[in-house]
Amino acid sequence: MIISEIESLGINDIKKINHNLSYDELFKRELDDKECELTSSGSTTVDTGIFTGRSPKDKYFVDQEPSNKNIAWGDINHKVSNEVFEELYKVTTEQLSDKELYITDVFTGSSENSKRSIRFVTELAWQSHFVKNMFIRPKDNELDGFKADFTVLNACKTSNKKFEEMGLNSDVFVIFNIEKNIAIIGGTYYGGELKKGIFSMMNYWLPLEGKLSMHCSANVGKNNDTALFFGLSGTGKTTLSTDPERRLIGDDEHGWDDDGVFNFEGGCYAKVIDLDPSSEPEIFGAIKKDALLENVVIDEKGIVDYKNNTKTENTRVSYPIEHIVNHEETLQAGHPQNIIFLTADAFGVLPPVSKLSKEQAMYYFLSGYTAKVAGTERGITEPVAAFSACFGEAFLPLHPTVYAKLLGEKMDKHNVNVFLVNTGWTGGAYGVGKRMSIKDTRACINGILDGSIAKSEFDQTKTFRLQVPQTLNGVETTVLNPRNAWEDKEEFDKTRDKLAQMFIDNFKKYLIEASDFDFSEAGPKIGS
Repeated sequence: MIISEIESLGINDIKKINHNLSYDELFKRELDDKECELTSSGSTTVDTGIFTGRSPKDKYFVDQEPSNKNIAWGDINHKVSNEVFEELYKVTTEQLSDKELYITDVFTGSSENSKRSIRFVTELAWQSHFVKNMFIRPKDNELDGFKADFTVLNACKTSNKKFEEMGLNSDVFVIFNIEKNIAIIGGTYYGGELKKGIFSMMNYWLPLEGKLSMHCSANVGKNNDTALFFGLSGTGKTTLSTDPERRLIGDDEHGWDDDGVFNFEGGCYAKVIDLDPSSEPEIFGAIKKDALLENVVIDEKGIVDYKNNTKTENTRVSYPIEHIVNHEETLQAGHPQNIIFLTADAFGVLPPVSKLSKEQAMYYFLSGYTAKVAGTERGITEPVAAFSACFGEAFLPLHPTVYAKLLGEKMDKHNVNVFLVNTGWTGGAYGVGKRMSIKDTRACINGILDGSIAKSEFDQTKTFRLQVPQTLNGVETTVLNPRNAWEDKEEFDKTRDKLAQMFIDNFKKYLIEASDFDFSEAGPKIGS
């Protein structure tokens, strides 16, 4: 049966199909075929070659009706013609023909009303292992008669030799055909393309059904109080949501429908550069048999050097969520009581924690701000602002305001509190100030989740007009208002206004939308 289904995709003369192998079977194949190496923790590790991250400029959607009327075309979502897709589909199926293949059937979306069935086809055992880790693993009875809603063909060993002639970016291609419910990949081995490709599709499907898809982590407390953590890479999303006192729902991708919050995935994908077992014991402990490391450096005894960035800063590990002892088994919880926007502000301007009005929440959600430290680039000593709508613009096929409107509606309906938490710098910008301590950030998060922050008196900052608590258990009062933490107040004012102008300039692109969606008044006002 499975052979005829794969042949119907145009893949011919299949030598062997490895269908839904167990972890032990994949482990053996990875090592026997020398795709991976064994580490001292019992996990395997893979080198993904020259690509140690996604290739966003090589990601395309087929330009065809009716999906092309929904997609927000531009710098994020690139068009490709159906003719080009068909030609590269042939390149893909020819590469996968006459080969031994791995077929992996999984679900995305733990909510019964929102889940999709996904089938992955690849030549490599480790990629089968990766998607087995990252997605929801069906039970045996769910695999009987499994029918894929969407199929991904990964032909990473081939590439597009005609990309210049086709007017494409490079010989790498990651193309989604929404009408045919299929995606093709070529030219890159990186596992994150598999994970984020399906996230992009959930970001297309669910909002059109009135369900919010979110780039966030989520956990739930002993009183069944749900919290969401939005944030870009490096802001602490995975670390702060992995809390021994709260059950982890998921670390990266979630949906919010009429029943509550639900994880899209069945695993976690954590950065491991500089991983420290004392500060992130849950993640460190999750790296054991069945976990899959990427692009780390190991010695002759298989011991991982987590500080070594020789291959990339983006060293990663995927593991089943069951490796986190305190996780929510259903991968679901009720409607959130608290939403936390995480930002690593390297300008040192934003408070460690501030409470947002609904209008401010919409403004900062659409802004999706964090700051990157450019210390690795010669001659650049200042932080660089990064704005990514909805804290995940790279994965949004629809216009960002579609997601923001859904968030606003759900916030109103469920009376959700929203906070902005700065995990970046205090007392000065990068190079002068210091990084916010994990102790202070944890205290801010605890104050939000236990409700004690609501008992504080609040002050309003200048320019950004953010509500900051005067006192908060576990945090020095001088830190709570960022201006007080700076020795040079005049320099703070200049830096604050500089960042404020960046926010204002970035938000201008949303002012062409309908007037009822103009939240610019909730943003910073220089001189106020």
